Amino acid sequence: MAASSLSLSKHFARLRDPRLNRRKRHLLMDIVVIAICAVLCGANNFPQIEAFGKRRLPWLRRFLALPNGIPSHDTFERLFQRLCPTAFQRCFLDWLHPLHAQVGGKHFALDGKTLRRSGSPANGLGPLHLVSVWATHANLILGQVAVDEKSNEITAVPKLLELLDLHGALVTLDAMGCQKKIAQQITEGGGDYVLTVKENQEHLFDDILSCFVQAGEDDFQSVTYDRYVTEEQGHGRYEKRYYSVIHDPQGIRHAQEWPKLCVIGHCYSERTENGETSYEDRYFIGSKRAGARYYGRALRGHWRIENCLHWQLDVTFREDDSRIRDRNAAENVALLRRVALGLLKRHPDKGSIATKRFSAALDEKFLEEVVGSAMLGNR
Repeated sequence: MAASSLSLSKHFARLRDPRLNRRKRHLLMDIVVIAICAVLCGANNFPQIEAFGKRRLPWLRRFLALPNGIPSHDTFERLFQRLCPTAFQRCFLDWLHPLHAQVGGKHFALDGKTLRRSGSPANGLGPLHLVSVWATHANLILGQVAVDEKSNEITAVPKLLELLDLHGALVTLDAMGCQKKIAQQITEGGGDYVLTVKENQEHLFDDILSCFVQAGEDDFQSVTYDRYVTEEQGHGRYEKRYYSVIHDPQGIRHAQEWPKLCVIGHCYSERTENGETSYEDRYFIGSKRAGARYYGRALRGHWRIENCLHWQLDVTFREDDSRIRDRNAAENVALLRRVALGLLKRHPDKGSIATKRFSAALDEKFLEEVVGSAMLGNR
């Protein structure tokens, strides 16, 4: 474990400690390691992080210096309030990117999530909204950007894309990210995109719909067309999805303004649960010349950011209940949650994330496996 800690320290060596030298009683890396272990084991606030440290003091002494014992919850809070979120994230990403490389697969799903109780209405402060990029094959966070209160996700997406090696990658975004400049940034970086299209893209949506209607009138004989059907059943639900793509579509106004646009697609789904059936239509555009199966898997993979990241953060990590309102602290602790979730997902145990988290809190050996195996992988 000691070697593992040194591996993490290597990536955090350039992180600037915002504290005054004469006021430092605890090492920066000690505080960071205690915090991530505590969050992984169930801590949801700074007093709980302190409590974890005190009750795991003998174990922590095996690989941390702890010259003055465990920091107080006030020390944890002050440090995370002062740490630059961008610099803190950069260090973690330097540590995580090699883990992503070990797994392989370059499908990046981007989506936003609001920390609902992080605002302060009395001070005119709205809740913090973060846009994250999730590596769907590796189940790892590869970046997050806070959205300015007076802006929206569109401004955050380009900053996230700058963090990624886009060469050979597939980037999927919902309708908010369906922007020409974003498509251009992805293709210029050597990647491909799949962008969901909704009615707010008026001409594009109408033209895609018109293409499918016209193609359907002659049973798709006049277009290069492909179809892929999936069926899923479980947990009391039955869902059938029909994916259709048209290659080199005609009649898309301003098509040349969408870099490398060569595919338009339609996903029609039927879902039956508790005897009731619902229907949904979704349309999308893509820059990769591939069949309906490829695009169907890409769209399903995109929802992993909802099911594997956002849902787990809400249900297992209770992120929406967090009342950390300082912007820096909220963003930094949100990153700890996302890193902890990725480490838990990497552990081969077949239990749920909630069970793994509980096991890590009870069993030091299990916790060391979850945290230590990832650190050892970076030596």
